[in-house]
Amino acid sequence: MIHGTHNALDDVRNNDIKIYINGEFHKRAEAKISVFDSGYLVGDGVWEAVRLAKGTLIFIDDHLSRLWNAAKATGIKLSFSKQELIKIINSVLKENKMTDGVHVRMMITRGIKKTPSQDPRLTISGPNLVIIPEYKLADPSSKNKGIKLFTSTIRRGAPDYLDPKLNCHSKLHEVQALIQAIEAGADEALMLDVHGFVATCNATNFFMIKNKVVYTSTTQYCMNGITRQKIIDVCKMNNIEVKETNFSLFDVYGADEAFVTGTFAGVTPVISIDGKSIGENSNNEFSATLEKYYKTLIESQIK
Repeated sequence: MIHGTHNALDDVRNNDIKIYINGEFHKRAEAKISVFDSGYLVGDGVWEAVRLAKGTLIFIDDHLSRLWNAAKATGIKLSFSKQELIKIINSVLKENKMTDGVHVRMMITRGIKKTPSQDPRLTISGPNLVIIPEYKLADPSSKNKGIKLFTSTIRRGAPDYLDPKLNCHSKLHEVQALIQAIEAGADEALMLDVHGFVATCNATNFFMIKNKVVYTSTTQYCMNGITRQKIIDVCKMNNIEVKETNFSLFDVYGADEAFVTGTFAGVTPVISIDGKSIGENSNNEFSATLEKYYKTLIESQIK
């Protein structure tokens, strides 16, 4: 059985969702894009995901700012504004009659290529925009049970190689890290930076708690997580000491608690790393309090 931060409860309504592709809606089984798409050919694209809760796109401004920065960094010229994209997203939600408990994935690729090639000058169309809305709620068993991490030998690259802050379609190194973790009997991978310090996980950001102080890695080699930043924010709002700093596996193995964060599942506790139990009895009381603060922050966004 698959276990991890992206486990979702089954929802039969997803069988009938309509997927948006460049201005048109398609049934799930019929949603297709060209094999000459830049994303398919060479992973040339950027993406973003946002949750819909009680009719509100949670932290949408943060997500779109990250998307626009990614498009600019990769030289993908968007033909719409942020407000226009919000209108498109809302039209997708309206088409699917969705109001709550939805995960919306937006994918933008450079466009269709004349022939298989990395060269962006061989792109013969504008960017392709795909939006997939799904009814997705995190499986509570992952939170209740906690996840096991394994430290991968695959490192997070330096910013001048493939900046971890870039939400791009090129995810093979993260997939390889996850495969190592799965083969080791863990649920997800912990990834180090080029200096051997803890960076992030393969798809989430990592935190540890020691002596009631919350630690997470610096921004040099970690993903630009929206939820990561919100956890830092709620710590500061509630007078909880939080440090963005370098720390090693030695520090992690001696942590009182650990957890990971992501847009989909929010806060998920970590019960072991490399076969070593984290803390005593894995009570995760501190991280549970942080999750409560995070949920309160989300509630404050709902209009």
